[in-house]
Amino acid sequence: MIYSDELLAVAKRIFCFSSPEEALEFPKRFLTYAMTYAWDEDIEILGKYFSDDDFKGALDDPAPGIFDQSSWAKWNQRTAVLPFRRFRSGGFQA
Repeated sequence: MIYSDELLAVAKRIFCFSSPEEALEFPKRFLTYAMTYAWDEDIEILGKYFSDDDFKGALDDPAPGIFDQSSWAKWNQRTAVLPFRRFRSGGFQA
């Protein structure tokens, strides 16, 4: 798949331990990292390439072990999603 330069630049900042193309191969994992580590400017750029439903999907079923408590709370407030999960140290509990 061909990605824009701006999307690859954001992927490189967020997912520095792999190539941007590899990061984008798994959108849910990538968005979980983005929702935890991206700057507001990065999220604006990602909004051009991912829908609100994509972000909500990543929040509803995140890649494990990435979200921290403050990011989890921020995105639940931002998307007005109230999932049936509790945050606990070290991960999520269903």
